[in-house]
Amino acid sequence: MFEELTSKFDDVFKKLRGQGALTPENVKEGLREVRRALLEADVNYKVAKDFVKQVEAKATGQETLKGIHPAQQVVKVVYDEMVHLLGQSHKPLAQNAQGPTIVMVCGLQGSGKTTFCGKIAHRFLKRQKRVLLVAADTQRPAAMDQLEVVGQQVGAETFVRRKQDPVTICRDGVAEAQKRDFDLVVLDTAGRLHVDEALMAELETIKSTVHPHETLLVLDGLTGQDAVNVAETFSQRIDFSGVVLTKMDGDARGGAALSVTHVTGVPLKFVGVGEKPEALEDFHPDRMASRILGMGDVLTLVERAQETVDEKEALKLAEKLRREEFTLEDFLNQLEQLKKMGPLEDLLKMIPGVGKQLKNVSVDDQALVRIQAMIQSMTPMERNHPHIINGNRRKRIARGSGTSVQDINHLLKQFRDMQKMVKSMKGRKGLPRMPLPF
Repeated sequence: MFEELTSKFDDVFKKLRGQGALTPENVKEGLREVRRALLEADVNYKVAKDFVKQVEAKATGQETLKGIHPAQQVVKVVYDEMVHLLGQSHKPLAQNAQGPTIVMVCGLQGSGKTTFCGKIAHRFLKRQKRVLLVAADTQRPAAMDQLEVVGQQVGAETFVRRKQDPVTICRDGVAEAQKRDFDLVVLDTAGRLHVDEALMAELETIKSTVHPHETLLVLDGLTGQDAVNVAETFSQRIDFSGVVLTKMDGDARGGAALSVTHVTGVPLKFVGVGEKPEALEDFHPDRMASRILGMGDVLTLVERAQETVDEKEALKLAEKLRREEFTLEDFLNQLEQLKKMGPLEDLLKMIPGVGKQLKNVSVDDQALVRIQAMIQSMTPMERNHPHIINGNRRKRIARGSGTSVQDINHLLKQFRDMQKMVKSMKGRKGLPRMPLPF
């Protein structure tokens, strides 16, 4: 979502590093490029102006630390100000210790509210919590049906009352959740094509009736500054506690993410990065600033791995590696776990320094699919004993997987190389538990 902005920041810092010494003039020139990059990313004009002003004041007023290149100090100032701009620290979802946590979801039509309801339900269900989705959108045709489908997809119950008004539906839905000991109740309220008095009045009434612990405003990340304008308008009437930006995996330039907290004073809590139920990220200002400045995001990468990798399976794999019993079956299992973590290109960009190397390189996710197909076309005996795969077997595997014999040869060579690498590492500390299958 921030590729262009990251590239621009990288160019600016490269120029500054090329200077023998930093002066107020070349700092100002570099920050002029930074402001231009922020505006091109659709960041609010006033936000961009204030950001550059703060960075300039701190960068030119700092004493140069011995042994540190002045440009690195500028990078540190930019990073600190970026974290401040994005909201300082992560603000987790409120939790109600007694009774269900009530989350009211609002926003304009088409912003992705119903999809978000499914995602937040999926997150709680993974933690073995009970979730009730309340269909309170009586305006949009088939909105209740859509929420029912979303609920079925993630395994959450849906509360639907087709002939009642939204306020009654929300009140009865919360009462049902309290009576049946649900842990989370999500109110999917109606949106409009634009902000209007009827929408605001309805939301105010629902809020004053059910007293939600969280009121989340869902904004379409693709609309850029329009999303920030919507947030400003909502904040004048609805005291919402957090913002959700959706569709941030597409062509969104990221300006809304960099502006919304500064403009509204309300934290950005979640970012939607895809259509799948698991494609929802907690928003961490420090991690996002690190990504924008091309420094990677190792903590998010580790969290994704922890969510998808089974600890018991990881321990079994570690033992197999020590005994040199790693097979193509294990290799296939690792591939499947890696795919669950998200697109390979996104994962690689979270590794510090790798994002810059991928600037003009396209990572082929289909390569993993082809490897998977080749291994799945092998018999259990062949997966566990790949040395028996002769010429005829290779032809059969190639036909079954829609690949060529050369592809099979390449896969087997890669696997042998991995086995040699594991063997050479035997006895060393820090043997990886889950080697990446590429």
